[in-house]
Amino acid sequence: MPRSKPVALGVLIGSIATVGIAAVAGIAYVYSGSYNVAATESHAPTMRWALDTSYENSVRSRAETIEPPAELTPEMVEAGGERYAAMCAHCHGGPGAEPAGWSRGMRPEPPILWHAASEWESREVFWLVKHGVKMSGMPAFGTDHEDAAIWEITAFVKELPAMRPETYESLTAGANGHGQSTESHSE
Repeated sequence: MPRSKPVALGVLIGSIATVGIAAVAGIAYVYSGSYNVAATESHAPTMRWALDTSYENSVRSRAETIEPPAELTPEMVEAGGERYAAMCAHCHGGPGAEPAGWSRGMRPEPPILWHAASEWESREVFWLVKHGVKMSGMPAFGTDHEDAAIWEITAFVKELPAMRPETYESLTAGANGHGQSTESHSE
């Protein structure tokens, strides 16, 4: 068994060297500027998978402890409609209303919420609106909005998948600010 120590030492040194080379290669890639960060180009499929998987699991994990209201009421949906039109529609659109043209240049492209809302629980939508998403253009509205206002937006978003275009239009028509038809990006 005297040969086992040199073999084990060789495996250990080889493993450390492999990890070291991989780390140096990764750092060199980051500093090389080779990865295209332009919003006009999509992420590579592997990167997109890693980002999407991290995003979904992070939101679900962090939203677990949030207690939603007993009911998301019609009054909350109505109040949320005006807030949505002013703060969300320009990126996410609505039933019968396209997002602003400039939002198509964002990467990742903002989700079409009347499709995506059914994939998230209320507490998860609340968490997303309150905390935003890093490196996505989705702001954290919890920095200047009370939880009650965020629950109103959540109530509205959760109704989007079943909402008819005329209902969407009537609930968002009274908003001041940027409704779904604006082409500017200022507030």
